[in-house]
Order: sequence, then C-alpha cells, then structure tokens
Amino acid sequence: MYILGISCYYHDSAAALLRDGELIAASMEERFSRIKNDNGFPEKAIEFCLKKAGITAQDLDYVVFYEKPFIKFERILMTILSTFPRSQDVWREAMYVWLPEKLWVKTKLQQHFHMDAAKVLFCDHHMSHAASAFYCSPFDEAAVMTLDGVGEWTTTTTGRAKANWDGTGKNEIILNEEQRFPHSLGLLYSAFTAFLGFKVNEGEYKVMGMAPYGEPRFVDKVQKLIRLESDGSFHLNMDYFSFHRSATKTYNRRFNDLFGEERAPSDDFFTMLTNPERAGEKEAMAANQYYADVAASVQAVTEEAILRIARHLHERTGLKKLVMAGGVALNSVANFKVLKETPFEEVYIQPAAGDDGGAVGAALWAYHTLLNKPRKMIMRHAYWGEEYNEDQVRQFLTQIGAKYDYVSDPDKVTQIAAQAISEGQVIGWFQGRFEWGPRALGNRSILADPRRNEMKNVVNTKIKYREPFRPFAPVVLAEHATEYFEFPDVNQQYPPRFMLMVSPVKPEKYDVIPATTHAGGTGRLQTIDRETNRMYYDVIKHFGDITGVPVMLNTSFNLRGEPIVNTPANAWNTFSKSGLDMLVLGSHIVRK
Repeated sequence: MYILGISCYYHDSAAALLRDGELIAASMEERFSRIKNDNGFPEKAIEFCLKKAGITAQDLDYVVFYEKPFIKFERILMTILSTFPRSQDVWREAMYVWLPEKLWVKTKLQQHFHMDAAKVLFCDHHMSHAASAFYCSPFDEAAVMTLDGVGEWTTTTTGRAKANWDGTGKNEIILNEEQRFPHSLGLLYSAFTAFLGFKVNEGEYKVMGMAPYGEPRFVDKVQKLIRLESDGSFHLNMDYFSFHRSATKTYNRRFNDLFGEERAPSDDFFTMLTNPERAGEKEAMAANQYYADVAASVQAVTEEAILRIARHLHERTGLKKLVMAGGVALNSVANFKVLKETPFEEVYIQPAAGDDGGAVGAALWAYHTLLNKPRKMIMRHAYWGEEYNEDQVRQFLTQIGAKYDYVSDPDKVTQIAAQAISEGQVIGWFQGRFEWGPRALGNRSILADPRRNEMKNVVNTKIKYREPFRPFAPVVLAEHATEYFEFPDVNQQYPPRFMLMVSPVKPEKYDVIPATTHAGGTGRLQTIDRETNRMYYDVIKHFGDITGVPVMLNTSFNLRGEPIVNTPANAWNTFSKSGLDMLVLGSHIVRK
C-alpha cells in the first residue's frame, strides 16, 4: 500500500511517501525549486518521492493533505468579518489567493494524480503534527504536545497517544485540550521576529540565536502581551497585535509604544559579546544590546509558557514519555528545559517539526489511525532525500571541467577530510541522501574545526555571508557526548540525533570547543553513531584521533538566503561562490 502525504500553500511545502507504513522518501519542495520556504504545490518533491519508490501516481492508494482548507478558510472569513473594515486588505488577499487555488485542494489533487475523490483524504493540521511525532517515535504510549502559529483554528494541542505494534490493538491519538486562534505562542514569537528585523516564518531561529547575547530585562513588558495560566493555557492581549486583521503587519502602534521602534533588517547586529572591537560605536552598541534583551525576554516567556503546558500535561496523563511537533517545537532551548525541568523522562520531537513534517504526519495518520494498520517504523535518522551516485558526480565535474581527485576507499576520504579540517580548512561535505527537515545533519553540511575560535567569524562572514552572531552546532561522537555536555543519558534521547536540544557545555570544555560554544556556555549538539551515518561518524572519529577532540563544527551547506544544497551543481555553486577550501562530493575531492 502506497500513501502520499502533502503539505503546501502556507510555508515549507513538502511531500512524503509511505510503503506499507514505512517511510520511503520525504522532502521539502525548496530543495528542488531552490526557493527558500517555497509554499507552492510540491510538484518536484512529489515527483522525487514517486521516482524513489519506482512507482507512478496510478500506484497510489491514497493522497492525504495535512489540513482542512475549508475550515481554515472559515477561520479567515470569521476573523475578517469581526475586524472589518480594518481587515479589508486581508479580505482582498483572501479572495485573490484562496478562491482561485487554496480552497480547491481536493480538485487540484484529483486532477494532478488522475484519481477518484475517495482516494483524497484530509487530516486536521494539528493531528498531522501529532501523528508526525508519535508514529515516528519509539514509544508505545506517550503524552502529545503540538505548538505552532495556527492551523485551521487551533494553535496548541495536548493529549495522549497509544500504539498498535502487533495488529491486536488500536492506534489512537486523542487531542483533548487546545488553544485557538488568535491566542498563539507561534504568532507571539513571530511578532517579535518581525520587530527584531527578521522574516516571519524564517527568522525565528535568529531570535533564539540572538537571545543569549541579552538579558531578559523586559519580561514584565512581554507579559503585558500574554497572560500565562497555571494550567498551561494562555491568552494574548490583542490590543498589541494586528496579525488578525492585517496582511502585512503582525503588531501595531501600541506594540511600538511599549517596545520602541523596530530594528531595521539592514542594520548590523553586534554587542560587546559578539564584537568588542566595535565598542567605540556606542549608540549602535546600545541599540543592539536593547534588541538582544528584548529577544532574551520573549524567549524566556516562551520557555515558561511551554514548561507550564508540559507540566500540566504530565499531571493530567501521568505518562513519562512526551512527543512534540509544530513549528514552536523547533525551539531547541525550550526543548531541553522541557526534558530537564518537567517530570517527563523521554522526549521525541519530529525532526521536521514545522509544516513540512505535516506531510509525513498526514500519511501516517491515514495508515495507522484511519486504517488502524500496525506500526512498523521508528524515525531513527533524517536521511530521506535524494542521493547522487559516483557516476552522476563524476559526470557533473567532468562537464564543468573541474579538477578533482577520486579516492575509492571511503576510509581514506574521511582521513583526508579530517586532516584538512584539523589544519584549519573548511569543507563542504556532500554524501548520500539529503536530510529531512531544516537541519543539516551530516550529509549536506559545512564542517570546520571547533577548537579555533576564529572559525565563528570565518564561516559566518567569509563562507555563509550571514550575521556574525549566528551560532554553530557541535556534532559529537555519541560515546563521547557526556564528556563535553551536561546532558545525562544523552544517548538514550532522540532529539540530540536531530539537533533539537541546546545543552550546557561543560565549563572545562569552553576553551576546547570555543567555535561551537554559544554565549552562555551552551551548544545545539548533534550526536552521531557509526550505524546511523558511517562516513559522517568516521570523519569526526579521524579528526578526534588527530586532535584529541571528537567534536566538529557543523552548519548547513548553503549560502545566506538559499535552501540547503541538493545536487552536485548546488554544492559546486556554493563552493565556488564562498570561501570553502575543499569540496567532498562522495568519493570526489575538489580543492581550491
């Protein structure tokens, strides 16, 4: 049985394909279209999934969409009517975008796949999130938490789930508590994302990266915008927001009166922690420190809100295991606190926690909940994208006239790369199938030496051309993780595999891995074992043998504003336009 899940028309469009309940392929559309956060119909991602399985559209048993468009449109219309005439711009946009395309998803899917209406299914948005987390987890039973901007009406859900592994029981996900629009942690965080000069639905992780450079001095002001209750519920003070009635602004003048004028996107961000040599620019330094303090404040309030939800959920369910999904579940600082500061003992987070993961969740919901088929898979890794064999790589390099060395022994490839990195070179690492979700996890990564403090500046400004405050991830051999991070039982948890938790670095290791130790002494670590990814593991192992440090700096293989690379051509483009010293495409090594 083949089931295709699809998410699109908001952001991070994606497709995912199951064969008899096991994932075959999954990708965001942006990896193929090269349009960052592409929200269009995922035609190329669908084509890839079908090709990977060796089937055509006629072989599909079901196509499942990740939300219910008519209910979502109802919410938009009801909101417009309640705020008219101030919402007239939203009305015009809704009529222009929804009526011609977004509302008629069923017709679009029927026409695209030439299939009967009975084979096209729709899953509630937050149920898609919940299914993407629980049915990919190793758990038999778990508490469920989903948090994002907004689906149809819902912004947050909690509940519980139970699995049928042997065909004798019933799969069920029960979401029995929710928060509804306009009360949303995701939309609160997005308002501050816009205020701090970043793009909504893309720059939220920049706010999280900015926060450690500030102090949460304005928690009291943020609390004027949101009321947190002891039972985990929350309510936004809509006097400060305009996202419910504006097509372009998330906050209003009262928000500015409280927090001041927004940061210009074009302004450099620097503080005494990031650029002490610019201390003479006192006015800009003071302004930037203010914005960092605002970021720290909204991060602190968001963390407290999530912790209250988690504690209440545990009280209600009594379960020791928790699964999470939704865009807010990508807040890796909050995720670690959920594990450390609540009674939950194990947490699983869908690596594609945002709308892209809804494609996997919708397909799994149909297979396990609707059809009650036994569970088969655990998502232990995120390598579900396209791959390119050695002949394809060689053909490309020959076609463009590139000089390269072909090294047939994989162990020799990893030794050469590790030696180059230990000498201060930065390499583009391109192996196997690309990753599912927003993180580069070792198949489309830029790798560098974490021992060299200057690597922060080198990789940010000379290679990726991005803001100098942006942090890098330390990838560590799983067996050495507790030597470097204050994360007990780290190898018994799944989120570190997917770079989804920020952990304290042990103080004695600050100066050992300074390039990956963020302000405040933390790191968004990734653990890796050889069974999961042999080449990635071996390059770090060889680096550890050379340097005594089994940790490496890892960041996504892309330039600022671009999706992570997919093809050898994408990798070459990034290599040729940046300060990368070496490009490793499978067994082919290119040097500058």
